[in-house]
Amino acid sequence: MAMEITDSNFEELVLKAEKPVIVDFWAVWCGPCRMVGKIIDEIGETYKGKVIIGKLNVDDNPGITGQFGIRNIPTIIFFKNGEIVDKQVGSVPKQILVNKIEAIL
Repeated sequence: MAMEITDSNFEELVLKAEKPVIVDFWAVWCGPCRMVGKIIDEIGETYKGKVIIGKLNVDDNPGITGQFGIRNIPTIIFFKNGEIVDKQVGSVPKQILVNKIEAIL
């Protein structure tokens, strides 16, 4: 299950994490976000203990959304050691996200 990432806990849960972190920027009203959300949950189970999976609602967290220039959702940002190492905008097949995760492990 993905963690809820917010403006207030982003630094602690993402930037200071000791494992790679995948953050799914989404919104309730976004249809493609729901499709990607299911894939993110599956990936979270597969990589449990290896990566941290988080979801950030762009409507509820304008600070982080603006800081990272999120204009289109879903957007998935891959962090390692507090730095962005990859990014995916839009709905994509699960294997593309898995390949990106494998590349940062």
